[in-house]
Amino acid sequence: MKSGKKKFFVIIFILMAAAGAYFGFSFFAPKKPQVSVKEVRPIVSSIRLTVSTTGTVLPRNRLELKPSVAGRIEKIMVHEGDKVRSGQILALMSSTERAALIDAAKLQGKDSLKYWESAYKPIPIVAPISGTVIVRSVEPGQRVTTTDDILVISDRLIVKAQVDETDIGKVKNGQIAYITLDSHQDIIVPGRVTHIYYESTTVSNVTVYYVVITPDSVPAEFRSGMSATVEIVEKEEKGVLLVPSEAIVYEGGKKIVLLSKGRGNPPERREIKTGAENNGKVQVISGITSGDVLIIMTKNGVESKSGGSKNPFMPERPKRKGGAGGPPN
Repeated sequence: MKSGKKKFFVIIFILMAAAGAYFGFSFFAPKKPQVSVKEVRPIVSSIRLTVSTTGTVLPRNRLELKPSVAGRIEKIMVHEGDKVRSGQILALMSSTERAALIDAAKLQGKDSLKYWESAYKPIPIVAPISGTVIVRSVEPGQRVTTTDDILVISDRLIVKAQVDETDIGKVKNGQIAYITLDSHQDIIVPGRVTHIYYESTTVSNVTVYYVVITPDSVPAEFRSGMSATVEIVEKEEKGVLLVPSEAIVYEGGKKIVLLSKGRGNPPERREIKTGAENNGKVQVISGITSGDVLIIMTKNGVESKSGGSKNPFMPERPKRKGGAGGPPN
């Protein structure tokens, strides 16, 4: 009886061990890649190559108005944000001597004050250029010296952007650019490249060149010192044929797409010539038309993100050590 029970437990143990081995092998064994198929059509649209960078809103010409003599501010006619024209009187001030005379005349009575105010005119502070008052740093009654800023005028706000030396060759005067303020990301302001600095600057151990972007118009939201993101348009193609980069298969230096020939028929392999590429879209110059249907094959439902995929039915080549550049356009 005991012998029978023993055999029974041995059999149960063997069955459990076999089941565990089976499920363990099934779990850890390499799974065969499953290939899924998706059909897409080329689209006719625009593609844009840009140089992305950051910049700061600054005055193109920033003029600090300082008094010619030490004295006292008597009157200021403008506020920050006011538009002024060249030659406009912005403030009046008294020299130290006039201020002393006027103060003494006030103690002597109205007639004396009127006489000295007429005989000894205040000094006008005149706008040298047309522009916008961006700083008003003093108030009437305040004493100033020849080193103090009374007002600061900007003729126009621009964006001064930093472009890495590896990208500066792509930037040319006159190129269109789009400006987005970090504080107002819903506002996109078009502009143009108006100046490229000839001398480089080192920022955080990186060599950069400053580039001036002049907005076509300056919105009211622009303030000097604001941070901005800039997209400089290097090249833009309109009305071109675009396909997803995942639809392109690289084989032997050639770029191939798979064309659907209808259900039940094998796809046709077609070589194409490509142009610009951006944001996962590739311009097709020749090889297919907008009426073709392309097949995208993916392994385990994961599409390639490298700007082009390999044929899932082709054997993998052994990887070489070191960095590998992408295929040429």
